[in-house]
Amino acid sequence: MNKTVSARTALTYKYLIIPGKTLFIAAILYLVLGCFAFFLSGVFLFWLLAGAGLVPFIAIDFFILLLLGDRLKTEREISSSLAQNESARVKLLIKRTYSKAKSKGRWLPNSIRLYDLYPDSMSASVFPVKLCAKAKDRKKFNACGTLVFEYNLTPEQRGPWFFSGTQIMLSSFLYFWRLRVTHRTISAGRTYPNFKQLAGGIKLNGNPEKGDIRQIRRRGQGMEFESLRDYQEGDSIRSIDWRATSRNRRLDGSPKLIVRNYQEEQDQQILFIIDSGYRLPDIQFDSALEAMLLFSYVALKHGDSVAAASFGAYNLWIPPRKGISAYTGLMNGLYDLHSAPVPSSPFSAIENALNHLHRRSFIILISNFREEDGESLSWILPRINKRHLLLMVSFSENEAEKLVLGDTHTNPESSQKSDDEILLTAAAYSYLANRRRLYKKWEHSGLLVLETSPAHISSALINKYLSVKKSGKL
Repeated sequence: MNKTVSARTALTYKYLIIPGKTLFIAAILYLVLGCFAFFLSGVFLFWLLAGAGLVPFIAIDFFILLLLGDRLKTEREISSSLAQNESARVKLLIKRTYSKAKSKGRWLPNSIRLYDLYPDSMSASVFPVKLCAKAKDRKKFNACGTLVFEYNLTPEQRGPWFFSGTQIMLSSFLYFWRLRVTHRTISAGRTYPNFKQLAGGIKLNGNPEKGDIRQIRRRGQGMEFESLRDYQEGDSIRSIDWRATSRNRRLDGSPKLIVRNYQEEQDQQILFIIDSGYRLPDIQFDSALEAMLLFSYVALKHGDSVAAASFGAYNLWIPPRKGISAYTGLMNGLYDLHSAPVPSSPFSAIENALNHLHRRSFIILISNFREEDGESLSWILPRINKRHLLLMVSFSENEAEKLVLGDTHTNPESSQKSDDEILLTAAAYSYLANRRRLYKKWEHSGLLVLETSPAHISSALINKYLSVKKSGKL
């Protein structure tokens, strides 16, 4: 019974009378009996009497159900912020509409079924829930006037969600009729990407070959001065501050070596630009967006400011902000972003971004680049190299690589290939070679290039960022 998220569709009829199972069976039996009465005159009188006796019961059952009607109300408790693919607990409270003091002698319908109209973007446990059919359920209602039902929901898609209400199906005492009552129990909220790593903190270590984030060893002195400290074994001689050393002596009169302690440069600006057009399908786009948000968290923790933009299906610009509190704004601006099969121009997006930037920035452009993109970049490259550092992030072409690897490891016994297979493999070779050639050309022009898989894009991006910061390129 998980219908649509549209309140107008779900709440068209608040009350709806539906024939019950007993009425359907009785109608079938009465029809069969009428067939016999048509041929047998002795059965005809019995058929008339049965119909006359059945109608009052059907009518009385109908009016009793209307009389007992909507004596219940529902309330829903659910967090307004959920994580994608993370189970969430939903609590439904079913209450009587009258007080406990007045509840004695009040009846409830024979059977109550509860349906929660949760959005299509979520999956839930078994529905409907049957209540009040058992004596213990009725005792609970008579004792406290409230029943609590809990179930788990799993949000499967990012974006806003909306519960249009709950439906209660009431059955009459003889089960001739059912009354469907729709309660406007509305809940709304958002589903964000799931970041369990952020809750426990990010550890910048691990095995890079397995895709883990790692620390990059510092190269040179491209750091900001932080403090002075005593020399320790293993410190570089170049880090010794000779002026401070000349002013410090040990108790025995020998010089006490003092070294300069450096910290990473902060207050640098990072700009993400993500392609929401046809170049990034859903799976790659979701991985890229999650990597952007995870990267943003790390950059904000390092004291840098972060801006974000998208192009293609959605044109978005989030201005740069600094401080970990800015992460909430980034999440709310990007959590419901999706890709669509529409044209997109990465380098028009770069040109638009350059018009917004007023200081040197580390620009990270995430898309899938092709050979023809080389000419598009050539005219804007001098403008980028003059003030900014650009990282081009692209996903590896798994299908083309499988064709090439399959050709490399072909079994000699099954080496015979059709002409179409040979042409397809040759095209894959040519396509991958042209991409490699394009990436080398960009690197020689001073750009940074990163090709990775959707599973490892987060760690690859953060490692690249740490490497750039520690090398002093920014």
